[in-house]
Amino acid sequence: MSEQESTEKLSVEEALNQVSSRREGLSTSEARERLQQYGYNRLEEKQTSLLWKFLGYFWGPIPWMIEVAAILSAVVQHWADLTIIMVLLVFNAGVEFYQEYQAGNAIEQLKRHLALKARVLRDGKWSRQEAAELVPGDIVRLRLGDVIPADIRLIDGDYLSVDQSALTGESLPVERQTGEIVYSGSVAKQGEMVGVVHATGMHTYFGRTAQLVSSAKTVSHFQKAVLTIGDYLIYITLGLVGVLILVQLHRNQPLLEVAQFALILTVAAIPVAMPAVLSVTMAIGAVVLSKMQAIVSRLESIEEMAGIDILCSDKTGTLTQNRLTLGDPYTAQGIEAEELVLAAALASKEEDADAIDLAIIEALPDRDRLQTFTQQQFVPFDPVSKRTEATISDAKQQTFRVTKGAPQVILDMCHQDQQSGADISGKVDEYAAKGYRTLGVARSDNDDQWTFMGLLPLYDPPREDAQETIDDAARHGVHVKMVTGDNISIAREISSQLGLGRNIVAADKLLKSADGGDQGSGDQIEKADGFAQVFPEHKYNIVKTLQNRGHLVGMTGDGVNDAPALKQADVGVAVSGATDAARAAADLVLTAPGLSVIVKAVEEARRIFERMNSYAIYRITETIRIMIFLVLAMLVYDFYPITAIMIILLALLNDLPIMTIAYDNTWLDPNPVKWQMRRVLTVASVLGGVGVIETFALLVIAHSWFGISGPQLQSVVFLKLVVAGHLTLFVARSRRPFYARPYPSPLLLGAIIGTQTIAAMIVGFGWFVTAIPWTYIGYIWLYCLVWILIEDTAKLLVY
Repeated sequence: MSEQESTEKLSVEEALNQVSSRREGLSTSEARERLQQYGYNRLEEKQTSLLWKFLGYFWGPIPWMIEVAAILSAVVQHWADLTIIMVLLVFNAGVEFYQEYQAGNAIEQLKRHLALKARVLRDGKWSRQEAAELVPGDIVRLRLGDVIPADIRLIDGDYLSVDQSALTGESLPVERQTGEIVYSGSVAKQGEMVGVVHATGMHTYFGRTAQLVSSAKTVSHFQKAVLTIGDYLIYITLGLVGVLILVQLHRNQPLLEVAQFALILTVAAIPVAMPAVLSVTMAIGAVVLSKMQAIVSRLESIEEMAGIDILCSDKTGTLTQNRLTLGDPYTAQGIEAEELVLAAALASKEEDADAIDLAIIEALPDRDRLQTFTQQQFVPFDPVSKRTEATISDAKQQTFRVTKGAPQVILDMCHQDQQSGADISGKVDEYAAKGYRTLGVARSDNDDQWTFMGLLPLYDPPREDAQETIDDAARHGVHVKMVTGDNISIAREISSQLGLGRNIVAADKLLKSADGGDQGSGDQIEKADGFAQVFPEHKYNIVKTLQNRGHLVGMTGDGVNDAPALKQADVGVAVSGATDAARAAADLVLTAPGLSVIVKAVEEARRIFERMNSYAIYRITETIRIMIFLVLAMLVYDFYPITAIMIILLALLNDLPIMTIAYDNTWLDPNPVKWQMRRVLTVASVLGGVGVIETFALLVIAHSWFGISGPQLQSVVFLKLVVAGHLTLFVARSRRPFYARPYPSPLLLGAIIGTQTIAAMIVGFGWFVTAIPWTYIGYIWLYCLVWILIEDTAKLLVY
């Protein structure tokens, strides 16, 4: 069924004919046939085994290179290399698999919201059936408290009040009458009606929401960045290793010796540890965020959070309190505001838990006054009379009646003069323009005449922290757009109160134009301050349209209706009190009320991003520096400048302590940040080039001027590579001069000093390598400190 077909009001006969049914319901055999045709009334999903999902993380360019390196290590029996490589490979796959498994529970959570049983008319008899066995054409009865089991067209009964806030985001229950449709997953709040099943399973609005959740998928910018960096390093490595092998074989070097060295060189150059270091950096950031009461369900979302420039925020319960509140009342002449509210409260029934009645009773300055009255009779609201009425007796046993309801109905009962009626109608229009729902209140002290008392405006007020959060987001370069199922008037008023602007557009018409390729509609979506009258498909499509126009989009929400957009968004944020479906689809789950933690999370995410960016530049720089230098030295001098064991020690001393970069102090960018791979690769390539010149110059000086040769020269080169590597990290970690704030964290500084000390002791005492004099160690340190100034100058020129 199309959206238009499902939302238009039909006659009973049209509704029955549309699904080939009748008032007596279907027979058991007919139901069985339709079950075969339409399938079960439940959400279906394509199942993939967990093992197959896990194995999928071992497929891709970087895993392939790591796996080849592991195989080659096993062939030449380098068991230590093999162990390290396999541990890192499985660790990376395990972390990614776990995060994907956690985030993939959205459909399972959606299933739990479906009703389990339904009252169905089959073979002319009413019975309770499994909701999963409902088929289009079944006749069902809906009562107070029922979860609507399918999309149902109402065909008999007075009215049904339905709470569909979890599906559409509307903050108030809606009244549905004969010929109208109620949606699967919503809840009957008042009334009782009979309806015919219009759609089941994945064909319902609820099911289409689940389909959107399952189809929503974004490629992580983190994954793209890792692949880009990995490809760049792999191409450089394979090219240089190829040149090295050809030249050495041309020089008649032993094939096994060349192959072993090439293997060790390749393993050292391939970014085996890069995914692990970046994952650990994000995991530690996730722990920090959890202390802020923000739980991360997908690690990559931390990096994406740093770059969001648009935050689509659900209104009800997110920007507003999802609680009806009484505004400033309008009173008739001679009536006090407290008296007006008391009369409305007497025309309410607290035990019915009606949202409007509760808001009025809560607004009473003195609730004890209610105890002095007795409600002798109460007529609840119904769509025909459009009002409630109560017969009340006071402490003196005097009886009177009070009523509240639609203003025009109350005015007609009170027979106001023309001028007064016009004034009151104008006030109603004024309230409506602000998005308030207005009630008229009247009192009768005899059977014949009602006295108009005034108007009560009701609205869902903004959260206390919403304005501050929006302002904070703007200061961080994040534009907030409001998304709501409420009408344009309410949305525009709330948006205006929050300082978002009044450019609120109806989502349905705009998105139909956008789907048709209307460039103007895409521009409108981009420029809009918010969207009203939104259904689940609209939220999902709003996010996709903004993403297609180059934005990184965050989406907040709390209901089932938000789940598709939460999963499609670059960062989905389930706010405090969100449904299971919203939490399962989200990347970030807030456990504290309010949105202020989102801005803190964005700040922390940008710090984490800076750490990852610094590490990426450092890692590319080191690969270029080591690979080009080693190949160049071997081509010029026909000499292995470092041994295989030195390459392994170099990898351990450089890569393992570097994980402490996850705790580094970083500069906080005031604007959204994204991977700029051209800049990353350019900066790293320049630093790497400077490093090659620096290292080769030292080799020439040590060999030609100081006469150092053989194993001692290898030890000199090894120490220089270790010292210069970590000093390069100080250069790479900031876009400012390396000596400017923010300074390295004590943990990072301690790790670097520790590894430098170990490296000095290795060459000073001759552990695993040939010893060199301690004076040489001092000269190497001074040499590297001079070159860090040259590297830093080159970096600043590139930026």
